[in-house]
Amino acid sequence: MERIYDQQKMAACIAKSKYHAVLDSLGIEFYLIKYEKGEFVSSPFQNELLFQIVEQGSISIYLVRDDGTRYSLSNGTTDYFLGEMDIFYPKSNNIYAEADGSLTCIAFSIGKYREILLSNNEFLKLICSSLSAKIGTMTTIDAAPASLTERVMSYMKYKCNDETLKGIEQASFHLHCSARQLQRILNQSETAGLVKKLGKGTYKLI
Repeated sequence: MERIYDQQKMAACIAKSKYHAVLDSLGIEFYLIKYEKGEFVSSPFQNELLFQIVEQGSISIYLVRDDGTRYSLSNGTTDYFLGEMDIFYPKSNNIYAEADGSLTCIAFSIGKYREILLSNNEFLKLICSSLSAKIGTMTTIDAAPASLTERVMSYMKYKCNDETLKGIEQASFHLHCSARQLQRILNQSETAGLVKKLGKGTYKLI
């Protein structure tokens, strides 16, 4: 991830945005963020609340449940919004946005400018329109088919601190499988070089 504060580049990007009139009316400081493929644009692990608008590239947005099941929520390209809900509610612990390739976003701090955002009617109209479209999409989503092995890998990546599973019994409860099944999956994954055993009942994703 790279942050760019060059005002000329920033002004050029805003001028190209279909939201340029509303963005100009906010009177706040913007900057650009560049992401590489696979980087998280937004995740529960990020403490800083940012509102981001895709300027170039595309992203995938998905939800990961506690059992490792992954749901695709949306795909975003130019002019897609990220961070609408963070203006109003605490950050979700389950939703991730990931760069599909090289990605550039216009960004600004939600915390710093929350009151300005909430007092701008035109900006709020854009938010309502964006959220309505997203809710409409979410009503038709299904969980992506996944084997138990895939769910275990997803659980370790998204739900375990430092991608490290600690405690077979507890993890098997969340994954809705038996401890024996989970142990077998972990043994097979260790042999395949996907995880590393750190101690009894403790495995780290490689």
